[in-house]
Amino acid sequence: MVASMTVTPLTPIIGAEVSGVDLAGIDDEGFATLRKAFLDHSVLFFRNQDISIDAHKAFGRRFGDLHIHPAANDYNDGVKDHPEILVIHADEKTTRTAGDSWHSDVSCDAEPPMMSILRLHTLPPLGGDTLFASMYAAYDALSEPMKQLLSNLTATHDGGPNYRDRAGRQGVDTSAKAYPASSHPIVRTHPETGRKALYVNRAFTTHVDDIPRDEGNAILGFLFNHIEKAQFQCRFRWQPNSIAMWDNRCTLHHAMWDYFPNVRSGFRVTVKGDRPV
Repeated sequence: MVASMTVTPLTPIIGAEVSGVDLAGIDDEGFATLRKAFLDHSVLFFRNQDISIDAHKAFGRRFGDLHIHPAANDYNDGVKDHPEILVIHADEKTTRTAGDSWHSDVSCDAEPPMMSILRLHTLPPLGGDTLFASMYAAYDALSEPMKQLLSNLTATHDGGPNYRDRAGRQGVDTSAKAYPASSHPIVRTHPETGRKALYVNRAFTTHVDDIPRDEGNAILGFLFNHIEKAQFQCRFRWQPNSIAMWDNRCTLHHAMWDYFPNVRSGFRVTVKGDRPV
């Protein structure tokens, strides 16, 4: 399998497309090569992966234990007997899509997911691309004084506003439910590569801890604009049974909703992570 595997970078800083591999039957040597490519490129893309839900989960478990989304049962019916599967679906009834702003998956958890693996089986005729951004590159592009300012700051990531809005659009009242909220370093160190990355996002990060709110808002406003710059990004155009897998510890992503009222649908497996440091 290693001999047939080809890894083709999409940009100099983030993303690579992998061909010549069947994720449902990858052997240990192939998996080791794939894992290295994942750490090198942060996001990997695959075509023609018509794998079953069980195979999808089994592939995810090779990286670690699977994560169950804290809001999965609020506005998402899921897949019977597969709580680890998050359904990603939009159609003519959708009023807000999943991933419609730059984010790292479930960064509100005390131990946010390390990675996500998404397979889309149904695509619109055009549109529905996903954009990914390197938080390594975003951090590296900062000035030294800004890096120093951010080095000891933490920020709160709160899932409540985002998840309650999504549930409310489905007619579900979750006002009494407690969603995860956690404080994380604004600059985190990747536990496997040792590289520093920015770790804030518009979907979940609400405020900088322990400083006046107006100062924190100014810092976050700058960072939100900075991390969304085009030079840190790659863009993936989906095809039926494509798979994307991304490192939530050092990337953000944004799913484009430019295909209404067409259908875009698939399944996501998410792998547990550890506390950012």
